[in-house]
Amino acid sequence: MAQVPEQLDLALVKRLRQVLGGQEATETELRALADEADAWVRATEGQLHSSEVRLTELNANPASPLAEIAAEVRRVDALSRELAQARLLIAGLEERTRELRTAWLKHHADAGSPLDPKT
Repeated sequence: MAQVPEQLDLALVKRLRQVLGGQEATETELRALADEADAWVRATEGQLHSSEVRLTELNANPASPLAEIAAEVRRVDALSRELAQARLLIAGLEERTRELRTAWLKHHADAGSPLDPKT
């Protein structure tokens, strides 16, 4: 079952990168992407915390196999990198969302009000 979340993460990362790269996105899609990315961060933070606790437990036990400790260290490292990537993408999404909203507001301000007799 671990494959499905990874595939979802990959699809999310791909779409986030597309939007950050300049592809248009609707307000609804921007909100959905932000929600999915926030959920991704929370899930990754939970996994990271769990792995750090496990690593602490393994280190506290002198009988812990070195292979298990090494595997957990690799997992913590991978989750830390994933979390950093997710946070970077979220920051980029927030900036891109501001840009798109500003452009939309400017467009509508320049167009004037349909009720204004001067336009």
